[in-house]
Formats: sequence, C-alpha cells, structure tokens
Amino acid sequence: MPSLLFHGAAREVTGSMHLIECNGHRIALDCGLFQGRRAEAHEKNLRYPCDPKEIDAVILSHAHIDHSGRLPCLVRDGFAGPVFATPATRDLAEVMLADSAHIQVEDAAYFNKGRARHGEKPIEPLYGPEDAARCVRQFETVPHDTEFTVVPGVQAAFYQAGHMLGSAGVRVRFAADDRQPITLVYTGDAGRFRMAILNDPAPWPPCDYLICESTYGGRTTGSPEEVCGKLAKVLNETFERGGKVIVPAFAVGRTQALLYHFHSLLDKGEVRSHPPLFVDSPLAVQATEIFRRHTECYDPEAQALAAKGMMLGCPRCRFIRDVEESKALHERTGPLIIISASGMCETGRILHHLKNNCADPRNAILIVGFQAAHTLGRRLLEKARQIRIFGELYDVRARVHVINGLSAHADASELESMAAGLAEGCREAFLVHGEPDQSEALAARFRARGFRRLRIPARGERVELT
Repeated sequence: MPSLLFHGAAREVTGSMHLIECNGHRIALDCGLFQGRRAEAHEKNLRYPCDPKEIDAVILSHAHIDHSGRLPCLVRDGFAGPVFATPATRDLAEVMLADSAHIQVEDAAYFNKGRARHGEKPIEPLYGPEDAARCVRQFETVPHDTEFTVVPGVQAAFYQAGHMLGSAGVRVRFAADDRQPITLVYTGDAGRFRMAILNDPAPWPPCDYLICESTYGGRTTGSPEEVCGKLAKVLNETFERGGKVIVPAFAVGRTQALLYHFHSLLDKGEVRSHPPLFVDSPLAVQATEIFRRHTECYDPEAQALAAKGMMLGCPRCRFIRDVEESKALHERTGPLIIISASGMCETGRILHHLKNNCADPRNAILIVGFQAAHTLGRRLLEKARQIRIFGELYDVRARVHVINGLSAHADASELESMAAGLAEGCREAFLVHGEPDQSEALAARFRARGFRRLRIPARGERVELT
C-alpha cells in the first residue's frame, strides 16, 4: 500500500513537502523553502525526510518559493530524478530559483559584514546560482489535464488551480492488481475565482484521499471586486500627502496583479493622478515577460486589458534591474509607488525600501498578502511600533494598510465550497499549509460538510493509504 510522510507545511505555512512511498519508490509533492525565524528556518532547510538520492521524482504544484525553493538543495545533495511541472511553472521556476539563489548569496554576504565586526564566524548561503541552474535541467513539463507516468504503477495529472501562472493541483493514481486504484488529490495552493489575470480554478477531482491547504481555513478575505476601491483610496490619499506607497509583494503573481489593478484604475479614471510606478525587482522583470508568453493562462478580462497595452506596463511604469538604480530610489521624493520583493519582507530589496521609508508619516506601507508567523511582514501587519532590519531598530510612523482581497489563496468559504463534492467518497482528508488555528477552523467546516475522517498531520507523521 502507498503511504504519506508529511515533512513540510505541516501545522505551519511554509516549506511544503509531502513524501509518497509506493512499491519501493519515493515521490515528493513539492520541495519548498521554510521561512520565518532565520536560525530555525535555516536548520529546517538543511533536513530532508529521507536521503535525496532515494527520491525518484518530484511533482511541483507551482513555482512559489515556499513550494519550490529547496529543489536546488535537493539536487545538489543527490536527487537525480525528474521534476514534473506545467510549462508556465517550469519557466517561472527557472527565474525564481535563480533569484532565490542570488538572494541567498547576497544576504549571506551582507550579514557576514556585521558578523565580522563582532568577531563571529561567517554563515554560508543555503545554495548558489549553479545549484539553481542544475536543478532546472531536471524539469519535465506536462500541460494541465494530461496524464503522465511518475514511476511504474503511479499516474498523475495536473488540473488548473487558479493560484498563480501555471499553478496546478495534482491528482495521483496508484495502480492495484486486485481492486480499484487509489486516488490522492493534492490541492497545492488553491486559488480563487474572479482573480485578476488568471483562469478560474477547475473542480477538484474525486478522490480517496485529499491533501488540502488551509492557509485561510478560518478567515474570509475580501472579495476580488473590493480590491480596486480599497487600492484607489490608499493611492489617492497617500499621493495627496505627497507620500510614497511602499508595497512588499511577491515578484511573481502579486506584482503582476497589482500592475493589472493599477492600470485598470487608470483606465477607469479612479486614480486621480499618475505618479511614477517602480517595480524594483529583477525577478519581476523576467516574470512579467513570462506572463506575456503564457497567455493561455489569461481570463477574458485580462485579454481585453492586454489588447489596450495597459495590463503589464505603461510609459510611467519602470522596471528596475540594476542595483544602483534601486539605490537611487532612496533619494526620490513622493508621490510615487514602489513595488518590491519579497512578499513577506524577509529578503531582498524591500528591506532597504522599508528601512528608508518606514519612519515618514506621509508614506504608506501596503500589505497585500499573507504574512507568515515570525516574519517582518507579520510584525508590520500587527502594527509594530518598531521593526528590526539588518540588525538595527527603526521606528514605524508610515501608515500601514492591508488589502486582503489580492490574496491568491482561497479563503475558508471557498475551500469549503470546492471540497464539498468530495466528502462522500473521501476516506480521509489531511489539512496542511496552515497555522494550527486555521487548520482547525477548516476541519470544523469540512466535518459539517460530511467528511468522516480529518487529520492535521504533524511534521514527520506517516499515514498508510489503504
């Protein structure tokens, strides 16, 4: 019988990785980076559920770093099998993993300057650019809705998740000689309906076992329709004060959605002025080009705005690659908008923009997505009066705004609705990728919908699929 070993994103949000063992083979569902307290996350990122040489294949649901970010480590440490992904996921993962490697090296160098001053030993980056490039060569692309053989006796297919460009849920089918095959569905990160740019999620396939994310398992987030009104209000009020709008945002997916909404507001005349908009992220430049290539992922509204030439750029929108151009933004006065990575304010150029702008009460910091526990983004979300960046304390006087409707994660009611049709045939559901209170809240909803057996697995927990 196949079994599941839960390794990452078990009773927490980051580090997604679940190991399938079947007929002597091992298959990983995702291989994500742990994020949070730096020392704790670093220690977790160095450990695997088994020797990487013993893993036969990885099925990658999407390219976000908390799902893909440890693949370079896995390959460096001996994994030699295929990484199955959709074409758009493969293209995004190539640039995202390269960027992640660059950040690992850059941040280690920055921290080591301070450590040297205090006589402390230098730290090593988790991986480098050569590791990222090597792992991408092991990708094998499969379109949505196309069945493929993972290992002998195990078939899989991707279905549209609606979470980010190329994202997929995964249906895995285990062959059995003397009875019906066992079917496992892994939602990856479940997306939302009516989101900017992307096609809507497909129905979840019937299954015997379900691994379901629960990031917003106890929350109802704002509807996508509310985003434009809230965004217009923050922009107009900040511009009138002469301030800057600083937006920590994932370079892939969230940045493009913000560009889409901003240009939609301009098109409708709902933003009263058009100051410069800077996307300060080399990764966002590359990702935007990939978005332009994969128009098969666009919904009809995105197609229409793209036809006007306004969806992913305009004359006053500048994409910043060079580090010196990024530093020059610190000298500019408002009004303006800076969108910069990372989305949880843990690494990258956003730390420098927050450091230089958080103390000015004219400015606004706009939080547009989930912030995991123990991250700098969560401390901003919780209205911290001071924040620590690169070991130094800074006062927060800028206004902190939150727009939840931009989240690409399905909320509690959406997850409940998508799962409802599976309850009768599902033998057991496992809730992952959520903080414990969110997973517990979703479990209560699932029970009310008729799920007979539910589990919130701990890291290292093993389950037989009988």
